[in-house]
Amino acid sequence: MTALAVYRDDGPLATWLGRTAGRALPAGEVPLTLAGALAPVAVLVAPARSVSVALAGLAALALVLLGGAASGRARPGRFAWTVTPLLRLLEYTLLLKITVLAEPGAVPLCYALLAALAFHHYDAVYRLRHQRVAPPAWTRAVGGGWEGRILLAAVLGLAGVLDVGLVVGAVVLGTVYVAESVRSWLHFGRAARPNLYEDEDVQDA
Repeated sequence: MTALAVYRDDGPLATWLGRTAGRALPAGEVPLTLAGALAPVAVLVAPARSVSVALAGLAALALVLLGGAASGRARPGRFAWTVTPLLRLLEYTLLLKITVLAEPGAVPLCYALLAALAFHHYDAVYRLRHQRVAPPAWTRAVGGGWEGRILLAAVLGLAGVLDVGLVVGAVVLGTVYVAESVRSWLHFGRAARPNLYEDEDVQDA
C-alpha cells in the first residue's frame, strides 16, 4: 500500500467499493471525494434543530458510497494529498454532529473515541516515517475504517444507543490501537538497538 492509501484508513466496505464501483467510474479520487463531501458539509453547517439523525445518516451514506469508490481511483497527482485530511475532517466532524443530534450528553464520550482515532492516525504517520511499515491490516478491519465508524454511529444514533456504542468504541479501539502500537515500537526498538551498538563499536575502533 502507498502512504496515502494507509492514511485513508479505509475499512472493508470502502475497499470493496473501490475495487468494484470505483474502477468503473470515470472521475478521479479527488472529484469523487469532493462530490461525496457535499451532503455531509450541508449537514454540518446546518443548525442542529433543522437536521435529524436520519438525514445525517443519509449524508454519511453518500460520503461512504462516493468516498469509498474513490479509493479505487487513487492516482499520484498534485492534489492527491488533499483526500486524506478531507476524510479525517469529515469523519471526526460527522461523528460529533451525529452525537450532538442523537445524544448531546454523550459528547464527552465522542471526544474519547476521537482521541483513540487520532492516536491511531498519528501512529500510522510516524510508523511509516520511522519504521517504514504500516499498521497491520487486522487493525483496519477491527476499526471498521472511517466509513464503518460513521455509518455505525448513525445506526446507533437512530437506535437510541449511541452512548453505549461510543463507550465500547473508545475502550475497545483505544486498547487495540495503543497495545498494538506499543508492541510495534518495542519490536522496532529492539531491532534497531544491535545496529546502534555495532556502530558505536566501529567508531571506538
